Amino acid sequence: MTMEKTDYKRTKLICYFANLAMSSVFSLPPMLFATFREMYGISYTLLGTLVLVNFCTQLGIDLVFSFFSGYFNIHKTIRLMPLITAAGLCIYALVPMLFPRYAYLGLITGTCVFSVAAGLGEVLVSPTVAAIPSDNPDKDMSMLHALYGYGFVGVVLISTLFLRFVGKEYWMYLTFFWAALPVVASLLLMGAPLPDMDMGQGGAKAAGSKYRTKGLLLCMGCIFLGACAENTMSNWVSVYAEIALGIPKIWGDILGMSLFAALLALTRTAYAKYGKNIFNVLIISMSGAAVCYVGTALSPYAALSVIACAALGICTAMLWPGTLIFMEEKIPAAGVAAYALMAAGGDLGASVAPQTMGIVVDSLSRTRWAETLGGTLSLTPEQVGFKAGMLIAAVFPILGVFLLAYMKKYFKS
Repeated sequence: MTMEKTDYKRTKLICYFANLAMSSVFSLPPMLFATFREMYGISYTLLGTLVLVNFCTQLGIDLVFSFFSGYFNIHKTIRLMPLITAAGLCIYALVPMLFPRYAYLGLITGTCVFSVAAGLGEVLVSPTVAAIPSDNPDKDMSMLHALYGYGFVGVVLISTLFLRFVGKEYWMYLTFFWAALPVVASLLLMGAPLPDMDMGQGGAKAAGSKYRTKGLLLCMGCIFLGACAENTMSNWVSVYAEIALGIPKIWGDILGMSLFAALLALTRTAYAKYGKNIFNVLIISMSGAAVCYVGTALSPYAALSVIACAALGICTAMLWPGTLIFMEEKIPAAGVAAYALMAAGGDLGASVAPQTMGIVVDSLSRTRWAETLGGTLSLTPEQVGFKAGMLIAAVFPILGVFLLAYMKKYFKS
């Protein structure tokens, strides 16, 4: 019995590392947006489409597992998942390097491949950790997502220094470097015991299934809006700081993107150690996120806008893992299929919101209104478009506050 616990403790640590290693598929592409625009002439809308493809692919994987999870060998899938990540990152880098005229095709193809792995990670890593016997399962879940944040910070800092001192024209070699970490994670998973998991939705077919179904849909809506709030900023903060705020890229990445990720990770770590009352945390987080987006958009001072961008790391940190924790509290024995539904809601939000931001920036920056307003405020039309996009992004957490108010009433009844 002792040996079994020791083995599963090692498994939990490997899952933490796998989550950290795979964070590059979310944090690296946004850092390269400005480089892709400069080197290959890719528009903001097409850059936003890369994010859309990333999360829509993950959404597809989530839905497949929601309905057909029983057809998969889960343990083999978990162990191979990081290798798919590495393959996608290599395609992402190789095609633009070998065929620069077809750079966008390579970026799309690589994105599709590593997004499959990212979708598998969201569906399988969380229930794997949840299935490991623990005295504090809520804190384990929070720490799992905190490690993603720390991986995000590491990717941002190392990549920022590489692009600054080695040169952004060598971005593909940086991508190869980040592809190595998932390979290590896969090798570690090969030798680790994995717990058995419920492949269905637990007792969803038992009495009260109607209550459970509606509860799952409400949680899915909450994680959708939370993902919108988190991923709009995480995907666009680098470009926003550089273009809209006029901050040099190296400082925009460090003070904006990496500080956002660091505060996100530290907040999740703090909850893992001291956290309780997850519903109150969700309400406060949604409200704070709305305030930060409005502050980012309307502040006349670049320094205050950067602070608001970074503060969103605190406000959005618990929106995704916190919804999972809340689901576990209200809907026990949810099963892998329920986690897949939650991942589907999150991925839908993470795809819709950043793409919306790209469309808003491209559309508004070409209008006479943006030119006129920009002249009045001493801003370029592009800067006006970015600020308008951030203001629109505030709608998602505002809707989240209203949804949480309804969820409180529903689950209390």
